[in-house]
Amino acid sequence: MKRARFISKGRTLEGYLQDGMLLDHAGEAHHPDAVQWLLPVEPGKVIALALNFAEHADEFGLKRPSEPALFWKPNTSLLPHKGTVIYPRGARFMHFECELAVIMGRHARRVKAKDALDYVGGYTIANDLVVRDYVTNTFRPPIRGKGWDTFGPLGPFYVTADEIADPHNLRMRAYVNNELRQEATTQGMIFSIPEIIEFISRFMTLEPGDVLLTGTPKGISQVHPGDLMRMEIEGLGALENPIEWETEEAEPIISQEGDRSVVL
Repeated sequence: MKRARFISKGRTLEGYLQDGMLLDHAGEAHHPDAVQWLLPVEPGKVIALALNFAEHADEFGLKRPSEPALFWKPNTSLLPHKGTVIYPRGARFMHFECELAVIMGRHARRVKAKDALDYVGGYTIANDLVVRDYVTNTFRPPIRGKGWDTFGPLGPFYVTADEIADPHNLRMRAYVNNELRQEATTQGMIFSIPEIIEFISRFMTLEPGDVLLTGTPKGISQVHPGDLMRMEIEGLGALENPIEWETEEAEPIISQEGDRSVVL
């Protein structure tokens, strides 16, 4: 079941998709184009992985990590389906990353990989946007590159774990202005979802609503103001977000390390 949270006629509602319409819990139908979408879940922590697809590391000639390479995605970066992504002033190279997002359903502490999927509540789609200009060293968490407001689109649906037979065999596609830019499957992960949960829960309690971003495959490319991004994952729907120029009066942030950037 594709669950959703949205605002319609001034009311904040929860419901699900049926026959192309959003049905709230009272059974009233709402057209998806007539609602304001909300994040599919009230998120707790958002933890992401860098270089978790072998082909993504290989295409840039980077060493594959020997253990999950983690970084925080700030909650202030999160943006719902149809929300507008802001292109920062001074940025030269910004790109999308289509990712499977895991939503925890239970408290998890020191969970073994063989049991880890029992702690997953469901899945959604993430777009882990990044300004490449500010990612200059793999040994530093790429907070400045990936932590901008609006750089974490998430949604549109929360699909419960029982609806996804195998989260490691889902087709992923990314489109920009209807042009296919990225295509792969989740089979390409270096570290599986159970391995990720086992690794993180060794030192950190994962709680219901926490979100894990599992990495992106090869095929990332630049996006610009005026573009429309569409991230698709099999069984989870499609996450769409337009990009607009930053209008706030602010000094552009220029990297002090020039063009020596790396890929995450």
